[in-house]
Amino acid sequence: MQISNRVQQIAASQSLVMAARAKEMKAAGIDVISMSLGEPDFDTPELIRRAAQEAIDNHWSHYGAVPGNPSLRAAVAAQQNKAAGNAIEWAAEDVIVSVGAKMAIFNAIQACINPGDEVIIPQPSWVSYTEMVKLAEGVVVPVSTTLDSNYCLTPEQLRAALTPRTRMIILCSPNNPSGSIYTREQLESLVAVLREFPNVTILADEIYSALTYGCEATTFAAFPDLAERLIVINGVSKAYAMTGYRIGWLLCKSKAFIAACTRLQGQQVTCATMVAQKAAEAAITGSQDCVEEMRKIFEERRALICRLAAEIPGFKFNEPQGAFYLFPDVSAIGTGDEVAERILDKAHVAVVSGSAFGSPECIRLSYAISTEEITEAMRRIKALLSADR
Repeated sequence: MQISNRVQQIAASQSLVMAARAKEMKAAGIDVISMSLGEPDFDTPELIRRAAQEAIDNHWSHYGAVPGNPSLRAAVAAQQNKAAGNAIEWAAEDVIVSVGAKMAIFNAIQACINPGDEVIIPQPSWVSYTEMVKLAEGVVVPVSTTLDSNYCLTPEQLRAALTPRTRMIILCSPNNPSGSIYTREQLESLVAVLREFPNVTILADEIYSALTYGCEATTFAAFPDLAERLIVINGVSKAYAMTGYRIGWLLCKSKAFIAACTRLQGQQVTCATMVAQKAAEAAITGSQDCVEEMRKIFEERRALICRLAAEIPGFKFNEPQGAFYLFPDVSAIGTGDEVAERILDKAHVAVVSGSAFGSPECIRLSYAISTEEITEAMRRIKALLSADR
C-alpha cells in the first residue's frame, strides 16, 4: 500500500517513543522510571469527573456545534479575559473548541500556512510544532536560543529571522521543554519588532499558563493592537489533569480565521466529544482550588529535582519557572541522544533527548511523577554519571 510523502516526511514524537520503550522494558520485568511524558500523574479532580458522569446521564451523547458547545466557548472567553495582563475583550464567538490543544495548533497552522510560507519557531520547542508546519508544506525557520538567555528569543534574533515570506511565529510560554517564561518586558520587545511586519500571525501556546512558580505568565493578549493576527492556545490537559479528555481551544478575533478553522474542523471530527466538553466547562467554571493544589505539589517537586540535579556532574540548567520539566545542558557529558540512551539502558530511567526539541545538547526530565520516583530516578542518574567520570 502506498504511504503518502507528507506522512513519510514527519518524525515520530520522541517523548511518546521513549515512553513506549519504558513500557516495553517494564513489561519485560525491568524496573524503569519514566520521566518522558508531559502528563500530570494526578487523578482528574472529583468535581470534573462528576460533571462527566452527569453529562452521560443527561444524554450529552449527540453531535454538537462544530466550534464547540456555546456555554463552554463562553466560559473559555471569560477565563481568558481574566488572564494576567489580558487587554483584549474575548467573546464566545472568538473561541473554537478542539480535540485537545494539539488539534487546535494543528488546525491553526493548516488554516494559515500555504506551501513555502515561513514559520519562525524558537528552539527549544515542543516536538510537534515543526512536524505540523511540514504537514502544511510550510518552511520551518528554527532560531536557537541559549541557556544564557533562559531559552527566550531576543528581539535581535527575531528581526534577523523575519523575511517577506514569514507568515507565522510560534511562541510557548511557559515553555515546553525549558520551563522558561517570557517577562512582560521581553514580550514588549518582541511585539515592537512584530509591529513592523503586519503580515505575520502570532501563535501563542499558553497551555502551561496555570503552572508557574514565583512569577506569573503574561499572555500575548496583553497587546490589543495584535488582536486580529493573534491566536491564543490553551486547554484543560495540564492544569486539570485531563489529558485523556482531549479538550483544548484556540481564541482569535479574526472572523475569517475562525470561519476557516470551523470549516476545517467540520471535515475532521464534526465536534469534540460532548461529554468531555461538559467536563471541561465544569473544570474552568468551578472552584480552582484543585489547580492550586496541583501547582503547589509541582512547585515542591521542582525544588526537589533542582536540588538533586545540582549534585549531578555535567548537568547545567536554569531553574524552570513554569510547566513541569527540567532541561539540563549535558554537553559536558555527551550529546543529548547519547546521554538519554545511556540513562535508559544503564540507569533504567526514561528521559527525552533535547534533539527532539531542537537543542541536541540537552535532555528533558519531566517531574510530573511522585517525589519518591524523582528521588530514586535522580539517584540512579547521579550514580551512573558519577561512575562514568
